[in-house]
Amino acid sequence: MAKILCVSNQKGGVGKTTTTNILAMGLRRLGRQVLCVDFDPQGDLSFSLRADNRLEMQNSIYHALKGELLTVQTIQHTPLCDVIPSNMLLSGIELEFTGKGREYLLKSCLRPVLHLYDNILIDSPPALGILTINAFTAADTVLMPVKPDIYSLQGLVQLNGTLEEVRKKSNPSLKAAGILLTHFASRETASKVIRETSQDIAQKLGIPLLDTTIRRSNEVTNAQIHREDAFSYSPRNKAVGDYRALVEELISREVL
Repeated sequence: MAKILCVSNQKGGVGKTTTTNILAMGLRRLGRQVLCVDFDPQGDLSFSLRADNRLEMQNSIYHALKGELLTVQTIQHTPLCDVIPSNMLLSGIELEFTGKGREYLLKSCLRPVLHLYDNILIDSPPALGILTINAFTAADTVLMPVKPDIYSLQGLVQLNGTLEEVRKKSNPSLKAAGILLTHFASRETASKVIRETSQDIAQKLGIPLLDTTIRRSNEVTNAQIHREDAFSYSPRNKAVGDYRALVEELISREVL
């Protein structure tokens, strides 16, 4: 039965999609069966994993949520990873589903394929609407990437509020996998200060601050642009090494 991890932050540009992608690559290298669910209408994860997410394609997560296709029919088996793609059609879910129980749409979609995978990774949108609530309702744990700036840290309080709301209403067993500092520069004073502040916030919210930090790297970005496995594209890159450590830490914490 798959463990389901959602990667989430309502602030864009924190490395959410990149983290989802590279975690999948790392788990695949360990022999895990992995499914990525692109739950962001922008579809960046779909692109980076070589999925076809054109609007005219009729096999996206949107079509599974609407019940037009079985979930297994929407899974694309790309050279990098199995993925259920997304595109801008997904943004219509907010208006199309207004009835009771709409927070369970994704959970219901994933239930039939849980036995096929060891890990399911959900890339949620940078907003705290019904899509994020669906992702949290379906997940076992939530990983929170944060850039070392005060605005990202302030957003953690809102994100944690949504987490607590979902626990009360639709997923009482939901846990926080931890706060992950990305774009981190250990020699910069700002990053050091933010890490200390992050520790304080983590303690107040009762969320672990992960030991692993992710350094900035153009090579990681280039791997996404070229739609390659970062571990193959730049195996000696320091940030890629950070992600390797992240996989190990999340496994040791029994998140993955």
